[in-house]
Amino acid sequence: MSNNIDMQRFSRSKLEDFMKRCFVATELPEKDAETVARFMAVSDIMGKDSHGIFRLPGYIQRLINGGINKTPNIKVLKNRTATALVDGDNGMGHLVVNFCAKLAIKKAKKSGVSWVGVNHSNHAGAAGAYALLPLEEDMIGIYVAVGSANHLPPWGGVEPLLSTNPIAVAVPGMHEEPILLDMATTVSSYGKIKVHAQRNIPMPEGWMVDKNGEPMTDAKQADLGFLLPIGGPKGYGLALIFGILAGTLNGAAFGRDVIDMNADRSSVSNTGQFILALDISAFMDKNDFKQEIDKVIQTMRNSKTLNGVEGVRLPGDGSHAAMKDRNENGIPLPKPLIESLAKVANTLNVTPLK
Repeated sequence: MSNNIDMQRFSRSKLEDFMKRCFVATELPEKDAETVARFMAVSDIMGKDSHGIFRLPGYIQRLINGGINKTPNIKVLKNRTATALVDGDNGMGHLVVNFCAKLAIKKAKKSGVSWVGVNHSNHAGAAGAYALLPLEEDMIGIYVAVGSANHLPPWGGVEPLLSTNPIAVAVPGMHEEPILLDMATTVSSYGKIKVHAQRNIPMPEGWMVDKNGEPMTDAKQADLGFLLPIGGPKGYGLALIFGILAGTLNGAAFGRDVIDMNADRSSVSNTGQFILALDISAFMDKNDFKQEIDKVIQTMRNSKTLNGVEGVRLPGDGSHAAMKDRNENGIPLPKPLIESLAKVANTLNVTPLK
C-alpha cells in the first residue's frame, strides 16, 4: 500500500519495545504491555498495516480516558466440556482474545473441538493473528469478531447497523505455509480506509458509497458514506450472522449497541469475539491431513490461469510474503504515522521511535 509514499523501516523489536514503553507509561502492567505489543507487531509483520502500530494512538487515548480497563479480571462465566463464555472485563482485546485462544486450545485437546466466546472485550488487531494460534498444537483455528464501529447498512438500507465483522481461518500444511483466510465481510476494512486517509491516498471505487449510493474515493470523507459488503447481499448476510454469533450469543454489543471506538475514546465498548479450535487428530492423522493440505495448495497453485494472470494465489499468500520481507528488512512506516507516534511519545514522556 505504499503508492510512492516515503517510508522508513523499523525492526519488529524496535516497534515492540516502543509500544510496550507507551503502554507501560499509561500504567498497563508490564507483562500485559509486552503481550499487546507482540500481537500488534504480528499484525504489522503480516502486512496488516491498519491493525498494528497504526492503532497505538487510539488505544493510548482509550487507556488514558478510561475507555479500557488497565487491570482487568478476565474470567470464565460459563464453562462446559467444549465451550466457554468469557468476560473480558473491558481489558485490551489482545489480552482477552489470547486468553480465549489458550482456553479453546486446552479444551480442544480433550474434546476434539472447542468454541470460546467473549463479551466485554475490545478491538484486538488482525484476526489472522489469533486464528494461527491453534496451529501451534496441530489444530485448525477460526476467529470471528464484531467490528468496533458500524459502517455497513443492511442490504438496501441507509442506516449503518453493522460493522466489518471479520473472520479468519487458519489451516496448517506439512511443508507449505498455512492457508490463512483473513477478511472483513466488507470489501475493505475500515482501518484500511483510515490508513488511506492518513497517507492521502484515494480509495478505489467499490469500497464505499455515499448516502445516495454514489461511489466514494476520498478516504478523508469516509464518515459521510458506507462500506460495501463483499458479494452484495451475501456479504451483508455474513456480517449479520457473524455479528449474532460473536455478539448477540455472547451478550456483547451488536447493531445499535456498538460503540464507535474511532469517535468515542471513553465509553465501554463491550466488543464480542469467538475463537474455535479444531483438533485435526479427532478426524484423521494430523500428518496425513497436513500432507493432503500440501496437495490442495499445490493443485490450486499449479492450475491453469486466465491470460495475463501470473499465477493462482491462495489465502495468506500476501501475509506470508509480507512476513518474509518485513522480518528481513523491517516494517515500513509512513511519515504521517511516524509523526503521530512522536506525539504519543511526547504526551507519555517516553523516548520516541528511532
